Amino acid sequence: MGTIDISYYNLAIGLLLLAIPFFYLWKFKTGLLKPAVIGTVRMIIQLFFIGMYLKYLFLWNNPWINFLWVIIMIFVAGQTALVRTQLKRSILLIPISVGFFCSVVLVGLYFIGIVLQLDNIFSAQYFIPIFGILMGNMLSSNVIALNTYYSRLKREQQLYRYLLGNGATRQEAQAPFIRQAIIKSFSPLIANIAVMGLVAFPGTMIGQILGGSTPNVAIKYQMMIMVITFAASMLSLMITISLASRKSFDAYGKLLEVSKETKK
Repeated sequence: MGTIDISYYNLAIGLLLLAIPFFYLWKFKTGLLKPAVIGTVRMIIQLFFIGMYLKYLFLWNNPWINFLWVIIMIFVAGQTALVRTQLKRSILLIPISVGFFCSVVLVGLYFIGIVLQLDNIFSAQYFIPIFGILMGNMLSSNVIALNTYYSRLKREQQLYRYLLGNGATRQEAQAPFIRQAIIKSFSPLIANIAVMGLVAFPGTMIGQILGGSTPNVAIKYQMMIMVITFAASMLSLMITISLASRKSFDAYGKLLEVSKETKK
């Protein structure tokens, strides 16, 4: 049995559910109604566009085109991270791009080539969705972690200098701040992993079951999706912080101005 299609009429009916969150955003004057409406409209347009593009992407199934799509995703993710973290382009762009690229290629191809053992590791049916899932999770974790890392460094520069003054290397002095960044970024993911299957049924698993896969197959895929997103997110963060930190301090270990100046 295949997935039940949703007609555009029924889709419109389903979208009426948005009236519930929109009403409360308006009622309590949160200031989030306009961003929520704009974000929803963007989501609908973008998903329709991606749906049309993926149709041809799967049809062509060309390794070069598929890899080009990954490069585009990395570029967009890098620009998004710059906006969300408000860090200078010279500090973050190259580190986060390199971190994303290395992590998504290493972990993604490991899963597709070694775990799934596909003959064509660039098959669009697997290559594009897997890399997309990894990119989305890496972006979220990196933004949270980088914001935490640099905000704590700014607030607690005395601690950082104290550690350096007592003989710690730069890596050792940065370790407490990296630790807090990891805790802040990965605690929700770890909590989500702990209750998966009991409290929550994840989207990938539900999607596969709705698509006709047996629960046994869907469970194994979901298990691996959580593992590869965890691994890729951690690897990308470590690469990004390692590279970004080299541009964040002067020769004496003093933190430079890494944030963009906000316009008043």
